[in-house]
Amino acid sequence: MKLLIKRGRLIDPVGGIGGVMDLLIEDGRIAGVGSDLGSEADQIIDATNLAVCAGLVDMHVHLRDPGFEYKEDIFTGTLAAARGGVTTVACMPNTKPATDCPEQIRYVQDKAATACGVRVYPVCAVTRGQQGQELTDAEQAKKAGAPALSDDGFPIDSANVMRDALIRAKRYDLPVLSHCEYGDMVKNYAVNEGRVSRQLWLEGRPAIAEELMVMRDAMLAEETGAHVHIQHVSTGKSVDIIRKMKKKGVPITCETCPQYFTLTEDEVLRCGSQARVNPPLRTKHDVEEIIRGLQDGTIDAIVTDHAPHSAEEKARPLEKAPSGMVGLETSLAVTLTALYHTGKMELDAIIRKMTVNPANILRLSAGRLAIGADADVTIFDPDEEWIVDPEEFASKGRNTPFTGRTLKGRVKYTIVGGKIIYQDN
Repeated sequence: MKLLIKRGRLIDPVGGIGGVMDLLIEDGRIAGVGSDLGSEADQIIDATNLAVCAGLVDMHVHLRDPGFEYKEDIFTGTLAAARGGVTTVACMPNTKPATDCPEQIRYVQDKAATACGVRVYPVCAVTRGQQGQELTDAEQAKKAGAPALSDDGFPIDSANVMRDALIRAKRYDLPVLSHCEYGDMVKNYAVNEGRVSRQLWLEGRPAIAEELMVMRDAMLAEETGAHVHIQHVSTGKSVDIIRKMKKKGVPITCETCPQYFTLTEDEVLRCGSQARVNPPLRTKHDVEEIIRGLQDGTIDAIVTDHAPHSAEEKARPLEKAPSGMVGLETSLAVTLTALYHTGKMELDAIIRKMTVNPANILRLSAGRLAIGADADVTIFDPDEEWIVDPEEFASKGRNTPFTGRTLKGRVKYTIVGGKIIYQDN
C-alpha cells in the first residue's frame, strides 16, 4: 500500500527538512521525501498550502478508562486525539482501579488495540493506588510497556517516597512525571490564590505550593541522577527554577498546556467551573513567563492534560465542580493562534514541542519524518479559521473554556502507520 502526500509544507525539526515537498509512505513506513516523487501510488493526498509534520505526541492525557467511562473511554478519547492530529498519547493512571500493575497496563493496551489506531502508552502509577506510600514495581511496569511513572492528580507529598521512587526509576531508565502541588497547601481549592480568589471570597491555591515542590523534585533529581519531568508548569517562578536547574545539568524536563499560556485567573469570572483546572490558571505575569520559557527552550513540551468530565459535574458550583478541561481537539489550534500567528514562536519550534520532544522524554521513537520511521503524520492548515463548538467534539467531555472562540489552524488528516484515521470533510 502506497500513500503519496504531494506538495505539502514539510516540517521536521530533527532532520531539518523544510519547504514544499512530497512524502511517500509505503507499507506503513516513510519511504521517500523529495521535491517530486512522481504520481504513482494507491492513494494521493494533495497537501498544497497545508503543513505536513510528524504525528503529534501528547504525553499527558486522561482517558478515564477503566472506572470513569461516563466521562471518557479509550474509544472516544483516541477519536478525539485523531481529530486533534495526535497520533500518540500517554495516558495517566488515575483510573479506577489505578493503573499500578502490569494487569491494568495490559487492559489499556488491549482496549486501545481495538480503537481507532492512535498509539496509546499507559503510564504506571508511582505508588500503589496512587496513595503516596508503597512503591509500585517499576521493573514489571517497564516490561509491561509503561513509558514512565506518575501519580498525576495525586502529588507525592513525601520527599522520602519521591526520592526512593527516583532511585528505583533510574535503575530502569523510567522518567518520573511529577504533579507539583503540596496537597496540604492547595487542599481542594478551586482557583489561584490572588485577586480573583479574594473577589470571590474563596480560599486559593498559592503559587508557592507548586514552586516548592518543583524545587524539591529538581533537587532530588540532582541528588539521584534520575530524570524528573515536571507536569503542567503554571507559574513564572517554576519556569525560573527549572531554567536554573537545567543550566546546572540536572536531568529535568517539563511541560505546559495551552491554557497556561493563553488564559489567566480572570477566565474563572467569565465561565466559572469550565475554567477550573489543577494547577489553576494564574496571572498575566505568569502567562508571559510561560511563553518566555517556551521561547528559550526551558519548557520542553506542550501537552493537553486532557481531562474530560460530565456536563452534570461541571455544572456544579465552582467550589464543588471537578478540575480539568478537555484539550485534544483544540490544542494545536489554540497553540498556533496564540504563539505562531502572533509571531511569538516559529512553526518548527512549536512542532518540536508537540512531537519529538515529548517522544524523547518518554523514550519513544515517534515524532520524526525520517526514512524508515513509522508513518505517523499530521497534515493541517495553519491558516484556516474555525469556531470551537464542543457539541462537535468526538470526546465525551464538553468542558472547555474555549467554547465560542475563533481559532486559526485546523487538522485536515491524521495518519498512523500509513493509514488515514481521520480526515476533515
